[in-house]
Amino acid sequence: MTGQPGFGQRLAESVRARGPLCAGIDPHPSLLRSWGLTEDAGSLERFALTAVEALAGEVAVIKPQSAFFEVCGSAGIAVLEKVIEQSRQAGALVLLDVKRGDIGSTMAAYASAYLDSGAPLAADAITVSPYLGYGSLVPAIELAERTGRGVFVLARTSNPEGAELQQSAHGSGASVAQSIVDSAAETNVDVEPMGHVGVVAGATIRPGELDFSRLNGPILAPGLGAQGATVQTLQEVFGEALSNVLPASSRDILRHGPAVSDLRAAVRRVRDEVASLVHD
Repeated sequence: MTGQPGFGQRLAESVRARGPLCAGIDPHPSLLRSWGLTEDAGSLERFALTAVEALAGEVAVIKPQSAFFEVCGSAGIAVLEKVIEQSRQAGALVLLDVKRGDIGSTMAAYASAYLDSGAPLAADAITVSPYLGYGSLVPAIELAERTGRGVFVLARTSNPEGAELQQSAHGSGASVAQSIVDSAAETNVDVEPMGHVGVVAGATIRPGELDFSRLNGPILAPGLGAQGATVQTLQEVFGEALSNVLPASSRDILRHGPAVSDLRAAVRRVRDEVASLVHD
């Protein structure tokens, strides 16, 4: 154990202080161009650290998308390390969106890279994929628990292509997505205020499609803004589980750059809209 509180407690405290918004840092080529930048490591650093300056002091969670840093090779990974460090210095938790999933020693190595104390890319939580079997995630789930970190397991994603697999029938009779939510719930039983295993469920899914009543963990809800979900639809989709939802917005905030003041105004507006909905 590291001595720091569990991820569920740390997340609850951060949300209580800053509201339940997860702001993404996605240095997509189209966003770089809209900021007047080019597609190289120097521009990547300028974009990402400007976003950190504007956003990390305002929200509970910052979510860098690892792929957009990886495309610049080692220079991009060095920028990602700075994003993680500076976001945490500003008081935000860092959820690294890496969607890793593998088996055995390989999964253990991924877990060590992102969840082990002292690792250069250690984040407060990561996204993981269960589609080699939920049990393949045990190395990450166990290491996260030991180090006070979290994992968010892909359950029902916001992309249309995901429905064919995620809505198909599991051996239990429930959907595959529901079986993942239920497996996460088993890990989180009796943990206060909530467990360290969250799920990813898009803000664009059908209302009532998944039952989160037993989850006792956080729900990362991508799709707010650019993918069509609104603050108003969150209540319809998540219902009584809304208090555990982390709505995620990336492009809809980042498009207001490159001025720090404009980015900060945009994130505050979305943050306050989400907070007013949850607290009503």
